[in-house]
Amino acid sequence: MKYEMIREIFNSCSNNQMRDIYVFEVETDDPESVLADYIKSKDEIKEKTLLPDGTVIFEVVCSGLRQRYSFTPDD
Repeated sequence: MKYEMIREIFNSCSNNQMRDIYVFEVETDDPESVLADYIKSKDEIKEKTLLPDGTVIFEVVCSGLRQRYSFTPDD
C-alpha cells in the first residue's frame, strides 16, 4: 500500500514554535516497520492513533525530542 508519510520534528527550545516538516511517499504493508528506520533509540515512547480515513499517526519521544509521523493512504 502507498502512503504519504509526514515527519514533524518539534523544536524543544522555549518560545520557538517552528518545526521541521518532511514529506515522503512510501510503499509498505506495515507503517511501524518504516518508523523503525527513523527511530533507532531504545528510550523511545510511542503512541499510535488510527483515524477513520485510514491514517496512522505515531507520536514519538526519542532522546528527549518530540516527533510525529503521519501515514495517510495514497488513493
